[in-house]
Amino acid sequence: MAESAEPLELIRLDDGGQSVAVRVLSRQGDYYDAEIVIASDFVNATVRTGFDAEDIQEWGSLLDAVEEADADQDEDLVFAGDWPYEGGTAYLTFVADDPYVVEVHDAPGTQICVRVPLDLSGDWIAEARERHADVRRTLGV
Repeated sequence: MAESAEPLELIRLDDGGQSVAVRVLSRQGDYYDAEIVIASDFVNATVRTGFDAEDIQEWGSLLDAVEEADADQDEDLVFAGDWPYEGGTAYLTFVADDPYVVEVHDAPGTQICVRVPLDLSGDWIAEARERHADVRRTLGV
């Protein structure tokens, strides 16, 4: 991926009023430099993050887990998963609830966490899978 290329969106969760996106900015070997972008009427923010090819694959696994949680009719159980896994970079916590919630954590930096509730439409997982496949194909993952 060239440094001057348009950022490639791996993740875009958007309910028409607010959104959370992860945009790949550049690649250094097996590591991807990226940013998490929050857009809403209340807060607009960007935080740098990074991940590797395994993390890109893990986003697909997280989508599988969310789909399974959505199919489970037990309303007392709420699924939550981190991506990329919590560590030395900013990360997302995706909470499959009603509405969905994405928490953006700047753990190693400011230690600020922003919760973004998203009223995602029924076909959002299919769109997320298509975006995931396109990014994997483009990056050769």
